[in-house]
Amino acid sequence: MELFDNLMLGFSVAFTPENLAYALLGCILGTLIGVLPGIGPVPTIAMLLPITYVLPPVAGLIMLAGIYYGAQYGGSTTAILVALPGETSAVVTVLDGHQMARNGRAGAALAIAALGSFFAGCVATLLLAAFAPPLAEVAFKFGPAEYFSLMVLGLVGAVVLASGSLPKAIAMIILGLLLGMVGTDVNSGVARYDFGIPELQDGIDFAIVAMGVFGFSEIMTNLEQKENRVDITDKIGTLYPNFQEFKEAAPAVVRGTALGSALGILPGGGAVLSSFASYTLEKKISRNPERFGKGHPAGLAGPESANNAAAQTSFIPLLTLGIPGNAVMALMVGAMTIHNIQPGPQVMSSHPELFWGLIASMWIGNLMLVVLNLPLIGLWVKLLKVPYRILFPAILVFCTIGVYSLNYNTFDIFMTAAFGVIGYVWSKLKCEGAPLLLGLVLGPMMEENFRRALLLSRGDFMTFLNRPLSATLLALALGLVILVALPAIRKKREETFVEED
Repeated sequence: MELFDNLMLGFSVAFTPENLAYALLGCILGTLIGVLPGIGPVPTIAMLLPITYVLPPVAGLIMLAGIYYGAQYGGSTTAILVALPGETSAVVTVLDGHQMARNGRAGAALAIAALGSFFAGCVATLLLAAFAPPLAEVAFKFGPAEYFSLMVLGLVGAVVLASGSLPKAIAMIILGLLLGMVGTDVNSGVARYDFGIPELQDGIDFAIVAMGVFGFSEIMTNLEQKENRVDITDKIGTLYPNFQEFKEAAPAVVRGTALGSALGILPGGGAVLSSFASYTLEKKISRNPERFGKGHPAGLAGPESANNAAAQTSFIPLLTLGIPGNAVMALMVGAMTIHNIQPGPQVMSSHPELFWGLIASMWIGNLMLVVLNLPLIGLWVKLLKVPYRILFPAILVFCTIGVYSLNYNTFDIFMTAAFGVIGYVWSKLKCEGAPLLLGLVLGPMMEENFRRALLLSRGDFMTFLNRPLSATLLALALGLVILVALPAIRKKREETFVEED
């Protein structure tokens, strides 16, 4: 009954004209950046983050959330029509979705993707509403030692589940932690690692790093590639899957929703891992695995449902524990701190209208996205025909305006450009940027809880092992490290991510 009352509060907040408008704006922007290859939700959210200064907290977070899960929807459109995944999690969608389009079933493929995503999004949001309150109650029992151990587990999970080389992921995490230490020490008031530059005494804003590493570097990467000249047909065909396609897709949607909901909660898991894991699962349990890659509806429905379910449940650790599980959630932490809202279990009690309003807006947003992704497919097809040489100057201008509006300081623009060049070099070296951003966000929080725990224990390092919950979390982190070091597990991990590379 209490859950019902909370949801009613959420819908009363989400159904205000202002919040509905921002939910729609977020969904449109999310779909747009998902459709257009080479942008992505991280740089877009980083670019729009300064706008949330002037928005009410609920409206700002509703818009940013809409961008995130809207990008999961939009990424499937280009993946199906022209074999260009607009979003990383849509890479797997290309395998069977584009083959269905080549077989004359483009409309049916788009409908399966949209409806599967809608079902997954709704179910995952229900899980978020049901499991977040009890998790938040548990989180209230956490002390500084438990929070430190939880963040260690989160960073280890981000390394283990990151695609690409493990040593590179570890190096990026450590670099992110070091960048998080730049600025004035809160306890002593001493400036650290600022190299005598006054602008660095307040630390490095994570939006600057995100915009440079994900935004500017992505632009440079796209500019060095030849323009894609694939002919895009406006003939989508019928939007209704036939009975056989529906029969094969429906069970895959349910399995993908369950798998994505579970993996989305894990640190570093999220939509990308969920889509790959779902495709692997569907192929292994299929009676006809040879059909995969040739236009099998299950190979499309499973991953699309999984990545959307994961996009919703990745909000659970953020809203209940204050721990971001991926780069987008790290930016959501920034959006909350802009409004002096400390992410964590206290959000539910101190800002119930924000917590439940955000959850209710996800159902509304999912409904909006079905409307945007089916009747407006013709519009998205036309947008795909806009050359990137015309798009990138506009993206660059908006990024620069967004960075400048953070502190109205041109130094931030130069620093973003520097991180853009560094990010471009990292992309060439196959170094993933997401662990860096997580390290940057979690670093100061880890340091604060570490020092607070030692202060309360009078310098006794055993406090992290003497407290049962803290010791359990550290043991889980150690277990993950040992597990991923095993040759068989390491080989399986490399096989899972080989298609992404």
